[in-house]
Amino acid sequence: MTELYSSTPTALSRRTTLRAAGGGTLLLGLGLTGCRSAVSEAEAPAGKAATEPERGGTLTVAINSDFTPSLLFAQSGQSLQQRLIYNTLTRYDDQLKPQPELATSWEYAKDGRSITLKLRTGVTYHDGRPFTADDVIFAVKNLQNPVRASQLRATAAAVAGFEKHGDHELVLKLAHPVNNLFDLFEFMILTDRNSVEDAVTGKKLNGTGPFKLTKWSPGAGLGFIRNEKYWQPDRPYLDAVEFRVVPQADALLSSLRTGQSQLSFDVPGNNLATVATTPDLALGEYATGAGALYLGVNTTVAPLNDKTVRQALAWGIDRERILKQVLGGHGLASATPWPKSSPAFTEAGRTHYTYDPGKARELLKSAGHSRLDLPLLHLGLPGDTAVAEAIQYDLKQIGVQVTLQPTDPATAQKKLISQSMPALWTMGHGFAQVQPSTLAVSAYPFNEAKNTSKFRSAAYTKVVREAWTTPATGARANALRQQITDTLLDEAFIIDLVIRGSVQVSAKKLHGVTLNKFAYLNLDDAYLAG
Repeated sequence: MTELYSSTPTALSRRTTLRAAGGGTLLLGLGLTGCRSAVSEAEAPAGKAATEPERGGTLTVAINSDFTPSLLFAQSGQSLQQRLIYNTLTRYDDQLKPQPELATSWEYAKDGRSITLKLRTGVTYHDGRPFTADDVIFAVKNLQNPVRASQLRATAAAVAGFEKHGDHELVLKLAHPVNNLFDLFEFMILTDRNSVEDAVTGKKLNGTGPFKLTKWSPGAGLGFIRNEKYWQPDRPYLDAVEFRVVPQADALLSSLRTGQSQLSFDVPGNNLATVATTPDLALGEYATGAGALYLGVNTTVAPLNDKTVRQALAWGIDRERILKQVLGGHGLASATPWPKSSPAFTEAGRTHYTYDPGKARELLKSAGHSRLDLPLLHLGLPGDTAVAEAIQYDLKQIGVQVTLQPTDPATAQKKLISQSMPALWTMGHGFAQVQPSTLAVSAYPFNEAKNTSKFRSAAYTKVVREAWTTPATGARANALRQQITDTLLDEAFIIDLVIRGSVQVSAKKLHGVTLNKFAYLNLDDAYLAG
Protein backbone atom coordinates (compact mmCIF):
# COMPACT_ATOMS: atom_id res chain seq x y z
CA MET A 1 0.00 0.00 0.00
CA THR A 2 1.27 3.46 -0.81
CA GLU A 3 2.22 5.35 2.30
CA LEU A 4 -0.41 7.79 3.51
CA TYR A 5 1.54 11.02 3.42
CA SER A 6 0.62 14.16 5.30
CA SER A 7 -1.43 16.49 3.15
CA THR A 8 0.21 19.57 4.63
CA PRO A 9 1.66 21.61 1.72
CA THR A 10 5.42 21.62 1.32
CA ALA A 11 7.39 24.12 3.32
CA LEU A 12 8.66 27.33 1.82
CA SER A 13 12.05 27.00 0.19
CA ARG A 14 15.09 29.20 0.22
CA ARG A 15 14.85 32.42 -1.77
CA THR A 16 17.42 32.64 -4.51
CA THR A 17 18.56 36.16 -5.26
CA LEU A 18 19.09 36.87 -8.94
CA ARG A 19 22.03 38.91 -10.18
CA ALA A 20 21.15 42.43 -11.31
CA ALA A 21 23.75 42.42 -14.07
CA GLY A 22 22.56 42.03 -17.65
CA GLY A 23 23.31 38.33 -18.03
CA GLY A 24 21.51 37.28 -14.88
CA THR A 25 22.24 34.08 -13.00
CA LEU A 26 21.52 30.55 -14.17
CA LEU A 27 19.41 29.03 -11.42
CA LEU A 28 17.93 25.86 -12.85
CA GLY A 29 18.67 22.83 -10.71
CA LEU A 30 19.47 24.77 -7.55
CA GLY A 31 16.69 23.26 -5.48
CA LEU A 32 13.71 25.53 -6.19
CA THR A 33 11.45 23.05 -7.87
CA GLY A 34 7.99 23.26 -9.34
CA CYS A 35 5.91 22.48 -6.26
CA ARG A 36 7.92 24.61 -3.86
CA SER A 37 7.96 28.30 -3.14
CA ALA A 38 10.49 30.56 -4.80
CA VAL A 39 10.41 33.04 -1.93
CA SER A 40 11.91 32.38 1.47
CA GLU A 41 10.64 32.53 4.98
CA ALA A 42 13.79 34.54 5.60
CA GLU A 43 12.19 37.43 3.75
CA ALA A 44 9.62 38.11 6.46
CA PRO A 45 9.53 41.73 7.65
CA ALA A 46 11.74 42.60 10.60
CA GLY A 47 10.25 41.38 13.85
CA LYS A 48 7.73 39.16 12.06
CA ALA A 49 8.43 35.43 11.93
CA ALA A 50 7.45 33.77 8.66
CA THR A 51 6.03 30.91 10.72
CA GLU A 52 3.32 33.23 12.08
CA PRO A 53 1.06 33.80 9.06
CA GLU A 54 -1.30 36.74 9.08
CA ARG A 55 -4.90 36.40 8.01
CA GLY A 56 -6.80 38.61 5.62
CA GLY A 57 -5.96 40.91 2.76
CA THR A 58 -6.27 40.79 -1.01
CA LEU A 59 -3.49 39.54 -3.24
CA THR A 60 -3.31 41.04 -6.73
CA VAL A 61 -1.60 38.94 -9.40
CA ALA A 62 -0.47 40.60 -12.64
CA ILE A 63 -0.92 38.38 -15.73
CA ASN A 64 -0.17 39.25 -19.34
CA SER A 65 -3.07 37.46 -21.05
CA ASP A 66 -6.67 36.72 -20.18
CA PHE A 67 -8.32 33.53 -18.98
CA THR A 68 -9.67 31.41 -21.86
CA PRO A 69 -12.54 29.21 -20.57
CA SER A 70 -12.64 27.07 -23.70
CA LEU A 71 -9.10 25.88 -22.84
CA LEU A 72 -10.02 24.97 -19.25
CA PHE A 73 -9.00 21.33 -19.65
CA ALA A 74 -5.87 21.95 -21.74
CA GLN A 75 -2.52 23.03 -20.38
CA SER A 76 -1.77 26.54 -21.62
CA GLY A 77 -0.45 29.88 -20.51
CA GLN A 78 -3.87 30.53 -19.00
CA SER A 79 -3.70 27.69 -16.43
CA LEU A 80 -2.44 29.70 -13.46
CA GLN A 81 -5.85 29.98 -11.79
CA GLN A 82 -6.68 26.23 -11.86
CA ARG A 83 -5.58 25.35 -8.31
CA LEU A 84 -7.39 28.34 -6.78
CA ILE A 85 -10.76 26.99 -7.89
CA TYR A 86 -10.16 23.27 -8.19
CA ASN A 87 -8.23 20.55 -6.40
CA THR A 88 -6.47 17.61 -8.00
CA LEU A 89 -6.11 14.04 -6.77
CA THR A 90 -2.40 14.25 -5.95
CA ARG A 91 0.60 16.58 -6.26
CA TYR A 92 4.28 15.83 -6.76
CA ASP A 93 7.03 16.70 -4.34
CA ASP A 94 10.50 17.76 -5.49
CA GLN A 95 11.48 14.20 -6.47
CA LEU A 96 8.32 13.48 -8.51
CA LYS A 97 6.94 11.47 -5.62
CA PRO A 98 3.14 11.88 -5.42
CA GLN A 99 1.63 13.39 -2.30
CA PRO A 100 -2.05 13.36 -1.30
CA GLU A 101 -4.59 15.97 -2.18
CA LEU A 102 -8.15 14.68 -2.69
CA ALA A 103 -6.78 11.15 -2.92
CA THR A 104 -5.37 10.31 0.50
CA SER A 105 -3.74 6.97 -0.41
CA TRP A 106 -3.42 4.55 -3.33
CA GLU A 107 -2.42 0.99 -4.10
CA TYR A 108 -1.35 -0.42 -7.45
CA ALA A 109 -2.25 -3.97 -8.42
CA LYS A 110 0.82 -6.19 -8.88
CA ASP A 111 0.26 -6.41 -12.64
CA GLY A 112 0.01 -2.63 -12.97
CA ARG A 113 -3.45 -2.92 -14.52
CA SER A 114 -5.43 -1.17 -11.80
CA ILE A 115 -5.03 1.29 -8.95
CA THR A 116 -7.23 1.70 -5.88
CA LEU A 117 -7.72 5.24 -4.60
CA LYS A 118 -9.00 6.23 -1.19
CA LEU A 119 -10.60 9.66 -1.38
CA ARG A 120 -10.77 12.45 1.15
CA THR A 121 -14.02 12.70 3.09
CA GLY A 122 -15.76 15.88 4.18
CA VAL A 123 -14.95 17.78 0.99
CA THR A 124 -17.64 19.88 -0.66
CA TYR A 125 -17.92 21.88 -3.84
CA HIS A 126 -18.43 25.61 -3.60
CA ASP A 127 -22.18 25.12 -4.04
CA GLY A 128 -22.27 22.73 -1.04
CA ARG A 129 -22.48 19.43 -2.94
CA PRO A 130 -20.29 16.64 -1.43
CA PHE A 131 -17.26 15.40 -3.37
CA THR A 132 -17.47 11.66 -4.12
CA ALA A 133 -15.98 8.96 -6.33
CA ASP A 134 -18.46 9.90 -9.04
CA ASP A 135 -16.63 13.19 -9.46
CA VAL A 136 -13.37 11.37 -10.15
CA ILE A 137 -15.09 9.11 -12.67
CA PHE A 138 -16.52 12.17 -14.38
CA ALA A 139 -13.15 13.95 -14.40
CA VAL A 140 -11.45 11.03 -16.15
CA LYS A 141 -14.23 10.59 -18.70
CA ASN A 142 -14.24 14.32 -19.30
CA LEU A 143 -10.58 14.26 -20.32
CA GLN A 144 -11.24 11.23 -22.53
CA ASN A 145 -13.60 13.43 -24.55
CA PRO A 146 -11.72 14.81 -27.60
CA VAL A 147 -13.79 18.01 -27.41
CA ARG A 148 -11.86 18.97 -24.26
CA ALA A 149 -8.56 19.06 -26.22
CA SER A 150 -6.66 17.79 -23.19
CA GLN A 151 -3.02 16.96 -23.76
CA LEU A 152 -3.33 14.09 -21.26
CA ARG A 153 -6.24 12.51 -23.09
CA ALA A 154 -4.16 9.44 -24.02
CA THR A 155 -3.38 8.75 -20.37
CA ALA A 156 -7.00 9.29 -19.37
CA ALA A 157 -8.05 6.94 -22.18
CA ALA A 158 -5.89 4.19 -20.67
CA VAL A 159 -8.46 4.06 -17.85
CA ALA A 160 -10.81 1.42 -19.20
CA GLY A 161 -13.16 0.95 -16.26
CA PHE A 162 -14.20 1.99 -12.77
CA GLU A 163 -15.26 0.10 -9.64
CA LYS A 164 -16.72 2.04 -6.73
CA HIS A 165 -16.48 0.87 -3.14
CA GLY A 166 -18.80 3.41 -1.56
CA ASP A 167 -18.47 7.14 -2.05
CA HIS A 168 -14.80 7.43 -1.14
CA GLU A 169 -12.96 4.46 -2.60
CA LEU A 170 -12.48 3.89 -6.29
CA VAL A 171 -10.64 1.38 -8.46
CA LEU A 172 -9.38 2.61 -11.83
CA LYS A 173 -8.91 -0.30 -14.24
CA LEU A 174 -6.25 0.24 -16.90
CA ALA A 175 -6.24 -1.08 -20.44
CA HIS A 176 -2.45 -1.38 -20.13
CA PRO A 177 0.20 -0.24 -17.67
CA VAL A 178 1.28 3.41 -17.90
CA ASN A 179 4.08 5.12 -15.99
CA ASN A 180 2.60 8.62 -15.97
CA LEU A 181 -0.70 8.06 -14.17
CA PHE A 182 0.27 10.51 -11.43
CA ASP A 183 0.96 13.14 -14.08
CA LEU A 184 -2.73 12.76 -14.92
CA PHE A 185 -3.69 12.99 -11.25
CA GLU A 186 -1.76 16.25 -10.80
CA PHE A 187 -3.03 17.72 -14.07
CA MET A 188 -6.72 16.69 -13.85
CA ILE A 189 -8.82 19.35 -12.14
CA LEU A 190 -11.85 17.93 -10.33
CA THR A 191 -14.50 20.15 -11.82
CA ASP A 192 -18.22 19.98 -11.02
CA ARG A 193 -19.89 17.40 -13.24
CA ASN A 194 -23.21 19.25 -13.09
CA SER A 195 -21.96 22.53 -14.54
CA VAL A 196 -19.08 21.61 -16.83
CA GLU A 197 -20.67 23.21 -19.89
CA ASP A 198 -21.05 26.46 -17.97
CA ALA A 199 -17.39 26.16 -16.94
CA VAL A 200 -16.04 26.03 -20.50
CA THR A 201 -17.94 29.21 -21.34
CA GLY A 202 -16.81 30.99 -18.18
CA LYS A 203 -20.32 31.24 -16.71
CA LYS A 204 -19.74 29.10 -13.61
CA LEU A 205 -16.57 27.53 -12.23
CA ASN A 206 -17.59 25.36 -9.28
CA GLY A 207 -14.77 23.52 -7.54
CA THR A 208 -13.53 22.31 -4.17
CA GLY A 209 -10.55 24.68 -4.06
CA PRO A 210 -9.54 27.36 -1.55
CA PHE A 211 -11.15 30.25 -3.46
CA LYS A 212 -14.47 30.88 -5.18
CA LEU A 213 -14.63 32.72 -8.48
CA THR A 214 -16.70 35.89 -8.06
CA LYS A 215 -16.17 37.53 -11.42
CA TRP A 216 -14.57 37.19 -14.80
CA SER A 217 -14.28 40.42 -16.74
CA PRO A 218 -13.02 39.43 -20.21
CA GLY A 219 -9.90 41.35 -21.01
CA ALA A 220 -9.61 42.69 -17.47
CA GLY A 221 -9.17 39.68 -15.19
CA LEU A 222 -10.61 37.38 -12.51
CA GLY A 223 -11.78 37.90 -8.96
CA PHE A 224 -11.83 35.31 -6.14
CA ILE A 225 -12.93 35.23 -2.50
CA ARG A 226 -11.98 32.87 0.29
CA ASN A 227 -13.83 29.54 0.45
CA GLU A 228 -14.98 29.52 4.08
CA LYS A 229 -15.75 25.78 3.90
CA TYR A 230 -12.43 24.66 2.45
CA TRP A 231 -11.52 21.13 3.54
CA GLN A 232 -8.07 22.13 4.78
CA PRO A 233 -8.53 23.60 8.28
CA ASP A 234 -7.84 27.34 8.70
CA ARG A 235 -6.91 27.78 5.03
CA PRO A 236 -6.57 29.86 3.02
CA TYR A 237 -5.23 32.86 4.91
CA LEU A 238 -6.05 35.42 2.23
CA ASP A 239 -9.53 36.95 2.00
CA ALA A 240 -9.43 37.51 -1.74
CA VAL A 241 -7.30 37.25 -4.89
CA GLU A 242 -7.46 39.41 -7.99
CA PHE A 243 -5.94 38.51 -11.37
CA ARG A 244 -5.31 41.70 -13.32
CA VAL A 245 -4.58 41.49 -17.06
CA VAL A 246 -1.66 43.80 -17.89
CA PRO A 247 -0.54 42.90 -21.43
CA GLN A 248 2.17 45.54 -21.78
CA ALA A 249 5.49 44.63 -20.17
CA ASP A 250 6.26 48.15 -18.94
CA ALA A 251 2.83 48.51 -17.34
CA LEU A 252 3.09 45.08 -15.71
CA LEU A 253 6.49 45.94 -14.29
CA SER A 254 5.18 49.28 -13.04
CA SER A 255 2.25 47.60 -11.28
CA LEU A 256 4.70 45.47 -9.28
CA ARG A 257 7.12 48.27 -8.49
CA THR A 258 4.33 50.57 -7.27
CA GLY A 259 2.61 47.87 -5.21
CA GLN A 260 -0.56 47.73 -7.32
CA SER A 261 0.26 44.03 -7.82
CA GLN A 262 2.14 41.77 -5.44
CA LEU A 263 2.85 38.75 -7.64
CA SER A 264 3.59 37.88 -11.27
CA PHE A 265 5.21 35.14 -13.31
CA ASP A 266 5.05 37.15 -16.55
CA VAL A 267 7.84 39.71 -16.20
CA PRO A 268 10.02 39.39 -19.35
CA GLY A 269 13.52 38.14 -18.63
CA ASN A 270 15.19 41.30 -19.87
CA ASN A 271 13.24 43.31 -17.25
CA LEU A 272 14.27 41.17 -14.30
CA ALA A 273 17.47 43.06 -13.63
CA THR A 274 15.33 46.12 -12.95
CA VAL A 275 13.14 44.15 -10.57
CA ALA A 276 16.19 42.88 -8.69
CA THR A 277 17.11 46.45 -7.74
CA THR A 278 13.63 47.26 -6.39
CA PRO A 279 13.82 47.13 -2.57
CA ASP A 280 10.30 45.82 -1.94
CA LEU A 281 10.38 43.02 -4.52
CA ALA A 282 11.83 39.50 -4.35
CA LEU A 283 12.86 37.22 -7.19
CA GLY A 284 12.97 33.45 -7.22
CA GLU A 285 13.17 30.70 -9.80
CA TYR A 286 11.76 27.16 -9.98
CA ALA A 287 14.17 24.41 -11.05
CA THR A 288 11.68 22.71 -13.34
CA GLY A 289 11.62 25.82 -15.50
CA ALA A 290 8.62 27.33 -17.26
CA GLY A 291 8.68 25.06 -20.27
CA ALA A 292 10.81 25.51 -23.36
CA LEU A 293 10.85 28.00 -26.21
CA TYR A 294 10.98 26.21 -29.52
CA LEU A 295 10.79 26.59 -33.28
CA GLY A 296 8.03 24.43 -34.74
CA VAL A 297 8.30 23.10 -38.28
CA ASN A 298 5.40 22.00 -40.48
CA THR A 299 6.91 18.92 -42.12
CA THR A 300 4.26 18.87 -44.88
CA VAL A 301 5.49 22.19 -46.33
CA ALA A 302 8.31 21.79 -48.86
CA PRO A 303 11.26 21.92 -48.45
CA LEU A 304 10.70 21.42 -44.70
CA ASN A 305 9.71 17.83 -45.45
CA ASP A 306 13.47 17.25 -45.84
CA LYS A 307 15.06 16.72 -42.43
CA THR A 308 18.37 18.08 -43.74
CA VAL A 309 16.67 21.47 -44.13
CA ARG A 310 15.19 21.18 -40.64
CA GLN A 311 18.61 20.33 -39.20
CA ALA A 312 20.03 23.39 -40.95
CA LEU A 313 17.52 25.56 -39.11
CA ALA A 314 18.53 23.90 -35.84
CA TRP A 315 22.20 24.75 -36.40
CA GLY A 316 21.35 28.28 -37.54
CA ILE A 317 19.86 29.70 -34.32
CA ASP A 318 21.94 31.27 -31.58
CA ARG A 319 20.34 29.87 -28.44
CA GLU A 320 22.77 31.53 -26.06
CA ARG A 321 21.96 34.97 -27.50
CA ILE A 322 18.22 34.37 -27.05
CA LEU A 323 18.86 33.28 -23.47
CA LYS A 324 20.95 36.36 -22.70
CA GLN A 325 19.20 39.10 -24.65
CA VAL A 326 15.57 38.00 -24.48
CA LEU A 327 15.40 36.10 -21.19
CA GLY A 328 18.01 38.06 -19.30
CA GLY A 329 20.01 34.90 -18.70
CA HIS A 330 17.22 33.16 -16.78
CA GLY A 331 17.00 29.66 -18.17
CA LEU A 332 19.10 27.13 -20.05
CA ALA A 333 20.05 27.10 -23.74
CA SER A 334 19.13 23.60 -24.89
CA ALA A 335 18.58 21.59 -28.05
CA THR A 336 16.36 19.16 -26.13
CA PRO A 337 13.15 19.80 -24.19
CA TRP A 338 14.34 18.46 -20.84
CA PRO A 339 15.07 20.70 -17.85
CA LYS A 340 17.92 19.63 -15.58
CA SER A 341 15.36 18.26 -13.11
CA SER A 342 14.21 15.65 -15.68
CA PRO A 343 15.59 12.09 -15.65
CA ALA A 344 15.85 12.42 -19.45
CA PHE A 345 18.28 15.35 -19.31
CA THR A 346 21.82 14.87 -20.63
CA GLU A 347 24.46 17.49 -21.31
CA ALA A 348 25.23 15.85 -24.66
CA GLY A 349 21.61 16.28 -25.73
CA ARG A 350 21.46 19.85 -24.51
CA THR A 351 24.46 20.86 -26.62
CA HIS A 352 23.76 18.69 -29.67
CA TYR A 353 22.94 21.76 -31.78
CA THR A 354 25.06 24.81 -31.12
CA TYR A 355 25.19 27.99 -33.17
CA ASP A 356 27.03 27.20 -36.42
CA PRO A 357 25.73 29.29 -39.35
CA GLY A 358 28.44 27.94 -41.63
CA LYS A 359 27.29 24.37 -41.10
CA ALA A 360 23.66 25.48 -41.51
CA ARG A 361 24.43 27.04 -44.91
CA GLU A 362 26.31 23.91 -46.00
CA LEU A 363 23.34 21.70 -45.11
CA LEU A 364 20.94 23.95 -47.01
CA LYS A 365 23.26 23.89 -50.02
CA SER A 366 23.50 20.07 -49.86
CA ALA A 367 19.69 19.97 -49.95
CA GLY A 368 19.69 22.23 -53.02
CA HIS A 369 18.78 25.56 -51.45
CA SER A 370 20.57 28.88 -51.13
CA ARG A 371 17.53 30.97 -50.16
CA LEU A 372 14.15 30.21 -48.58
CA ASP A 373 11.17 32.47 -47.81
CA LEU A 374 8.98 31.24 -44.97
CA PRO A 375 6.31 32.63 -42.61
CA LEU A 376 6.80 32.48 -38.82
CA LEU A 377 3.78 32.66 -36.52
CA HIS A 378 4.36 33.91 -32.97
CA LEU A 379 2.46 35.31 -30.01
CA GLY A 380 2.07 39.06 -30.16
CA LEU A 381 3.37 39.52 -26.60
CA PRO A 382 6.60 41.44 -25.92
CA GLY A 383 8.77 38.51 -24.86
CA ASP A 384 7.46 36.21 -27.59
CA THR A 385 7.92 38.88 -30.23
CA ALA A 386 11.52 39.33 -29.12
CA VAL A 387 12.15 35.59 -29.54
CA ALA A 388 10.59 35.64 -33.02
CA GLU A 389 12.73 38.62 -34.02
CA ALA A 390 15.86 36.84 -32.78
CA ILE A 391 14.98 33.76 -34.85
CA GLN A 392 14.25 35.99 -37.86
CA TYR A 393 17.66 37.65 -37.57
CA ASP A 394 19.58 34.39 -37.17
CA LEU A 395 17.85 32.60 -40.04
CA LYS A 396 18.46 35.55 -42.34
CA GLN A 397 22.21 34.96 -41.87
CA ILE A 398 21.87 31.48 -43.41
CA GLY A 399 19.66 32.57 -46.31
CA VAL A 400 16.21 31.93 -44.79
CA GLN A 401 14.00 35.01 -45.03
CA VAL A 402 11.27 34.92 -42.39
CA THR A 403 8.05 36.95 -42.38
CA LEU A 404 6.64 37.42 -38.89
CA GLN A 405 2.96 36.67 -38.23
CA PRO A 406 1.94 37.92 -34.74
CA THR A 407 -1.23 36.45 -33.25
CA ASP A 408 -3.02 36.31 -29.91
CA PRO A 409 -2.45 33.42 -27.46
CA ALA A 410 -5.94 31.89 -27.78
CA THR A 411 -5.75 31.77 -31.59
CA ALA A 412 -2.25 30.33 -31.49
CA GLN A 413 -3.32 27.60 -29.07
CA LYS A 414 -6.24 26.65 -31.30
CA LYS A 415 -3.95 26.45 -34.32
CA LEU A 416 -1.57 24.30 -32.31
CA ILE A 417 -4.36 21.90 -31.37
CA SER A 418 -5.87 21.73 -34.85
CA GLN A 419 -2.50 21.23 -36.61
CA SER A 420 -3.09 24.35 -38.73
CA MET A 421 0.21 26.14 -38.22
CA PRO A 422 2.09 27.73 -41.14
CA ALA A 423 5.56 26.57 -42.22
CA LEU A 424 7.22 27.84 -39.03
CA TRP A 425 6.00 28.97 -35.64
CA THR A 426 7.55 29.72 -32.28
CA MET A 427 5.86 29.18 -28.95
CA GLY A 428 6.56 27.57 -25.61
CA HIS A 429 5.78 24.00 -24.60
CA GLY A 430 5.49 22.23 -21.29
CA PHE A 431 5.25 18.56 -20.23
CA ALA A 432 9.02 17.95 -20.03
CA GLN A 433 8.94 18.69 -16.30
CA VAL A 434 7.05 15.51 -15.35
CA GLN A 435 7.50 11.88 -16.43
CA PRO A 436 9.43 12.03 -19.74
CA SER A 437 6.99 9.71 -21.50
CA THR A 438 4.24 12.29 -21.02
CA LEU A 439 5.86 14.73 -23.45
CA ALA A 440 5.64 12.40 -26.43
CA VAL A 441 2.16 11.05 -25.71
CA SER A 442 0.59 14.31 -24.54
CA ALA A 443 2.16 17.59 -25.69
CA TYR A 444 0.69 18.84 -28.96
CA PRO A 445 4.07 19.57 -30.59
CA PHE A 446 5.48 16.11 -29.77
CA ASN A 447 2.49 13.73 -29.76
CA GLU A 448 3.55 10.59 -31.58
CA ALA A 449 0.07 9.97 -32.99
CA LYS A 450 -0.99 13.50 -33.98
CA ASN A 451 1.48 16.33 -33.55
CA THR A 452 1.30 19.92 -34.80
CA SER A 453 4.25 19.40 -37.18
CA LYS A 454 2.34 16.54 -38.86
CA PHE A 455 5.43 14.39 -38.41
CA ARG A 456 4.76 10.66 -38.62
CA SER A 457 7.16 7.79 -37.94
CA ALA A 458 6.45 4.17 -37.07
CA ALA A 459 9.77 3.99 -35.23
CA TYR A 460 8.95 7.09 -33.16
CA THR A 461 5.53 5.70 -32.28
CA LYS A 462 7.03 2.36 -31.27
CA VAL A 463 9.62 3.78 -28.90
CA VAL A 464 7.20 6.29 -27.38
CA ARG A 465 4.59 3.61 -26.69
CA GLU A 466 7.18 1.32 -25.13
CA ALA A 467 8.57 4.14 -22.99
CA TRP A 468 5.06 5.01 -21.82
CA THR A 469 4.21 1.45 -20.71
CA THR A 470 7.59 0.56 -19.18
CA PRO A 471 8.30 1.20 -15.48
CA ALA A 472 9.78 4.68 -15.10
CA THR A 473 13.03 3.59 -13.44
CA GLY A 474 15.83 1.29 -14.51
CA ALA A 475 18.19 0.78 -17.42
CA ARG A 476 15.47 0.02 -19.96
CA ALA A 477 13.60 3.23 -19.10
CA ASN A 478 16.81 5.23 -19.53
CA ALA A 479 17.53 3.62 -22.88
CA LEU A 480 14.05 4.39 -24.17
CA ARG A 481 14.28 8.02 -23.06
CA GLN A 482 17.56 8.32 -24.92
CA GLN A 483 15.99 6.86 -28.06
CA ILE A 484 13.21 9.46 -27.89
CA THR A 485 15.75 12.24 -27.44
CA ASP A 486 17.85 10.96 -30.34
CA THR A 487 14.77 10.88 -32.58
CA LEU A 488 13.79 14.44 -31.66
CA LEU A 489 17.30 15.69 -32.40
CA ASP A 490 17.69 13.81 -35.67
CA GLU A 491 14.25 14.54 -37.13
CA ALA A 492 14.17 18.17 -35.87
CA PHE A 493 10.43 18.60 -36.40
CA ILE A 494 10.48 20.50 -33.12
CA ILE A 495 13.63 22.56 -32.62
CA ASP A 496 14.07 23.33 -28.95
CA LEU A 497 15.90 26.55 -28.14
CA VAL A 498 15.83 27.54 -24.46
CA ILE A 499 14.37 26.10 -21.26
CA ARG A 500 12.77 29.22 -19.83
CA GLY A 501 13.39 30.14 -16.24
CA SER A 502 10.19 30.02 -14.20
CA VAL A 503 10.73 33.30 -12.40
CA GLN A 504 8.45 34.51 -9.64
CA VAL A 505 8.39 38.23 -8.91
CA SER A 506 6.65 39.06 -5.65
CA ALA A 507 6.36 41.64 -2.95
CA LYS A 508 8.68 40.80 -0.04
CA LYS A 509 5.69 40.87 2.27
CA LEU A 510 4.13 37.96 0.37
CA HIS A 511 4.90 34.44 1.65
CA GLY A 512 3.82 30.87 0.98
CA VAL A 513 3.31 30.95 -2.79
CA THR A 514 3.85 27.64 -4.63
CA LEU A 515 3.30 26.20 -8.08
CA ASN A 516 2.56 22.61 -8.97
CA LYS A 517 4.35 20.87 -11.84
CA PHE A 518 1.78 22.21 -14.32
CA ALA A 519 2.18 25.81 -13.05
CA TYR A 520 -1.13 25.83 -11.18
CA LEU A 521 -0.88 28.54 -8.53
CA ASN A 522 -1.28 27.22 -4.97
CA LEU A 523 -2.17 29.90 -2.41
CA ASP A 524 -3.36 27.61 0.41
CA ASP A 525 -0.54 28.86 2.66
CA ALA A 526 -0.02 32.30 1.13
CA TYR A 527 -0.27 35.42 3.27
CA LEU A 528 0.66 39.09 3.27
CA ALA A 529 2.75 40.13 6.27
CA GLY A 530 2.07 43.71 7.30
